[in-house]
Amino acid sequence: MEISRRTDYGVRLILDLAGLPDGERASTQEIAERQDIPAPFLAKIISQLSLSGLVNTHRGAGGGVRLARPASEINLLQVIEALDGPVRLNRCVLDPGVCPRDQTCPVHRVWVRAQDHLVAALNDTTFDVLASEADGTAKPQD
Repeated sequence: MEISRRTDYGVRLILDLAGLPDGERASTQEIAERQDIPAPFLAKIISQLSLSGLVNTHRGAGGGVRLARPASEINLLQVIEALDGPVRLNRCVLDPGVCPRDQTCPVHRVWVRAQDHLVAALNDTTFDVLASEADGTAKPQD
């Protein structure tokens, strides 16, 4: 499993915004330069994250992008799902009955357990913690 480039850039965007002082906005161009993301692609990502309620955009002088809510209320799972849809290791994990073997398959149980652990780890990882790790004010969490 590999996240898409769109999701990688979206995570970078949210992390960049989480590192800003509360209420401050950044222009798309500033973010694109800091995060090495092509500006046209970043604009599409911002639009998608705005529709998902993770960022707010403001046009005009003094405009820009900022988090729609505190970084402590935004986690990796939300960003991934906003950009790529539900996280799933195998289609049988989220679509019971799609595979006629899901009740008897010994691998199905492994997929479900791994899925649960992955989703929990992504859900428990908030951007306030990641931003504090990025600026050196906190120790990395396990």
